[in-house]
Amino acid sequence: MDTPSPAHSKSTPRNVYVFGLTSFLNDTASEMAYWVLPAFLASLGAGPAQLGIIEGIAESVASFVKLFSGYLTDKVAQRKPIVVGGYFAANAVKPLLALVSSWWQILGIRFCDRFAKGIRGTARDVMVAESVERSELGSAYGLIQAMDSAGAIAGPLLALAVIGRFGMRGVFATAAAPGALCVLVAWVGIREVHRKPAEKQAPSPVTVEPGPKASEKSDWLPKLPPGFYYVLAVVTLFSLGNSSDMFLVLRAGNIGIPASQAPLLGLVFNVTFTLVSWPAGKFSDRFSRSVIAAAGYFVFAIVYFVFALAPSRLAIWVTMAFYGLFYALTNAVLKALIVESVESDVRGRALGIYSFFTSVTVLLSSVMTGALWKIYGPAVPFYISAGIAAASALALLAHRSPAQRLEGNQ
Repeated sequence: MDTPSPAHSKSTPRNVYVFGLTSFLNDTASEMAYWVLPAFLASLGAGPAQLGIIEGIAESVASFVKLFSGYLTDKVAQRKPIVVGGYFAANAVKPLLALVSSWWQILGIRFCDRFAKGIRGTARDVMVAESVERSELGSAYGLIQAMDSAGAIAGPLLALAVIGRFGMRGVFATAAAPGALCVLVAWVGIREVHRKPAEKQAPSPVTVEPGPKASEKSDWLPKLPPGFYYVLAVVTLFSLGNSSDMFLVLRAGNIGIPASQAPLLGLVFNVTFTLVSWPAGKFSDRFSRSVIAAAGYFVFAIVYFVFALAPSRLAIWVTMAFYGLFYALTNAVLKALIVESVESDVRGRALGIYSFFTSVTVLLSSVMTGALWKIYGPAVPFYISAGIAAASALALLAHRSPAQRLEGNQ
């Protein structure tokens, strides 16, 4: 019996909706713990230095794991076990936060959580790409992103409901419920997408002399088109100014917004992010993804310029809501742009390289922002970030997406 192609498979819409639901449940569990963690560390006698070590190591691990995950995704026949296993590992360790007694135990848990995320993310994104038509990539990634950010709204709200009665450890224990549901939905709902033989070994339009050295060289780092590297260079440039969002919260505190309202800043931002992500993704299926992502970069530039000026508390609240547009216009759209820029048999490695470079550069940006803040004050790093974002937007406008090139050749 022939396996149906992704375009006609009954699992096509199912996988997108299932991935959306798993993202919602997983992010609900993660965000419940995220906003409580700094205060919980303080209760154990740890402080900002320990928090920096924990997050720095955890995110660095995730960055390197994404490279291996991209290679693994392209090579294995079945990707569902990678995705389900990643969700299981992450949600099995989160509730253990309720039992820890020292900060180094939290480091171990965060290490496992980020490792699992790095492993599963690329496999999931490639499965999504193989579950839908190319013309629906933006819509699919946008829907999943919207569900993910909706979980970022539900998580803090659920944590607020629990913490008053059961305390911080109760929040961590309660996070086991959405985490377990996430694993169950992933296990039962995800359908393996069977690749067609032609996709595994697609003939190259250019004749190349076969040889073991060429094969070995391209195994880990395949030959990717110039368009991919152009987008990668622009995104890497932008990431040099894209420091941790915690600096936005810190800047808000400089002008009088108390730390107790930090989760509300995140809530305002995530509402916009959730509402716009899916429409932005669908819009990118009909218009240039490069232009839409460039608009997102311009939004970022405006937000950081306003935060540099910090004119009033009201301006910060309004700008934080506006900031959600940046993520909505870039996250899913850039992912779709990367996927459509390469051949189907190297999507995993392309996404892995993309995720690695952006993650590492964001970490570097956070270090530089902290140093500039200490030496020159808070306004200077925000002005620099705004300038880098504007330059990156202009560079991205010069890029023609694959869809645009096809239209131009007709």
